[in-house]
Amino acid sequence: MKRKVMAAVLAVMAVSGLCAGCGQTKERVNEAGESVITVWSPTDEPAIEEWWVEKIEQFNEEHKGSIHLQREAIVRADSYAYEDKINAAITSNDLPDILFVDGPTVSVYAANEITLPIDDFFTQDDWDDFLDSSKQQNTYDGKIYAVGATESSVALYYNADMLHEAGIRIPTSKEDAWTWSEFYDAAKKLTKDDVVGTNIIMDKGEGLPYVLEQFWISNGTDLISADGSQADGYINSPEGVEAAEFLNSLIQEGCANIDPIQKEFHNGRAATMLGGSWEVATLENDYPDLNWGVTYFPIADDGGVLTSPTGDWSASVTKNAQDLDAVKEVMNFLFSKDNVTTYAQAISKPPTRASSYDVLTEYNEYPRSLFKEQLMETGHPRPRTPSYSVLSAEFSEAMLNIFTGVDAKEALDAAAAATDKDYNKYYAE
Repeated sequence: MKRKVMAAVLAVMAVSGLCAGCGQTKERVNEAGESVITVWSPTDEPAIEEWWVEKIEQFNEEHKGSIHLQREAIVRADSYAYEDKINAAITSNDLPDILFVDGPTVSVYAANEITLPIDDFFTQDDWDDFLDSSKQQNTYDGKIYAVGATESSVALYYNADMLHEAGIRIPTSKEDAWTWSEFYDAAKKLTKDDVVGTNIIMDKGEGLPYVLEQFWISNGTDLISADGSQADGYINSPEGVEAAEFLNSLIQEGCANIDPIQKEFHNGRAATMLGGSWEVATLENDYPDLNWGVTYFPIADDGGVLTSPTGDWSASVTKNAQDLDAVKEVMNFLFSKDNVTTYAQAISKPPTRASSYDVLTEYNEYPRSLFKEQLMETGHPRPRTPSYSVLSAEFSEAMLNIFTGVDAKEALDAAAAATDKDYNKYYAE
C-alpha cells in the first residue's frame, strides 16, 4: 500500500513529504563528466572526520573519471538542525543520494517512501556477514532500507570497590544476570552519603526509550506490537506498568537521580550505571584510577527475557538518487569489510560485520567481549514503526512524568493513545 506522507513536523524527527512528485531533481554530473554522489551525515568526533576525508579521497582516486563522492557533514549540536535540513530537502525534492539516519527512524523514512529498499545492493555473502541485530533495525515491511557500520549495546557498569566492600555478588554469565529484585537490593545497599546506587538515565530524550525499553521486553511485552501498529496493550500493559513502577521505585527511594550529575558513575557518585558500549573507551582512557567492571543487563524476576539494546546510525538511499549504479558502488565501498572495521575502530563501537571481529580481537576479551556477546545473543533493536518519533517522545515524557509523581498507568495510557492516533491517522490500512 502506498503510505500517506506525514503532515506535521514530529517531536523528535521532522519528516514531511508535502510535494513528493513536484519539482525537478538537480542534475548530478560535474564538469569532468563524473556522476556526483553526495552523502549527508552528522558531524562526529575528529577520528571519524579524518576517516571520512581519507576514505573519500581513496574512493575518488579509484573512480576518477566515473564517480565523484562528496560528503556534507551537518552539525547536530543545536536541537534538530540535521532533521530540519532533511525536512527542507524533502519538501524541495533535493535530498542527497545517501542519507544517514538514526536506527529507529529507518521505518519512518521507508514508510513515507523517502528512502529506497537496498536488498540488492549487496551480495548474499555480504548480508550474511552483517549482524542480525543491525539487519533487524534496518528492515521495514520485509525489506532492508539501510546499512550501518557500527552497533551499540548497554550493560550494567559497576564500581568494583563499592560492590566488594558491600559484599554484593557480581554476575559472571548472562544466565546469572541480576534479576530486578537483585538490582534493586544492590542499589538500596549501595546508596549512602553522596553516592546513589545506580544511574538509569542516559538522557531525557532518546536515551530513555533506547535503554529502558528493555525492561518492557524482559517482562514479556514491548512498547508497541511487533508490526508497529498498536501501542495500546503493550506500553501500558500490566507488564509495562510493572516495569515503569519498578524503575520509578529506584527514583522515589533515592537509589537513582532523575537529574544525574555529569559523569555520575565515572566520578564515583553512582555505584552502578546502565551505560553504553562506548563508555569502555572513555573509562579506560580518562578514568584510569577507577576500579570498574561491567556485567549483563538486569532481567525481570521469575524467568524474565534476557535482552539488551542495540542500534546505531545507518546509511539509506533516498528517492532523489539518480545514478543508482554509482550509489551502489559507493555503498559497497563504504560498508566493505575493511571500511566497516576501520570505522568501528575509529569510533570505538562494535562493528556490524561478523568478519570485523577477526581483526578487532579486543572484542574477544573482557570487557568488550560482553557487549559482543549481548549483540549476538540478546540484542533487541528499538521498535520498527513509522510512528516511532511519536512513540519515542511520548514514552520519554511518560517516564519523566512518572518519575515526578504521575500515576504510571495514566502516563502510559496517554503515551499509547498518542502513538496509536498517529499510526491510525497516517499509516493504517
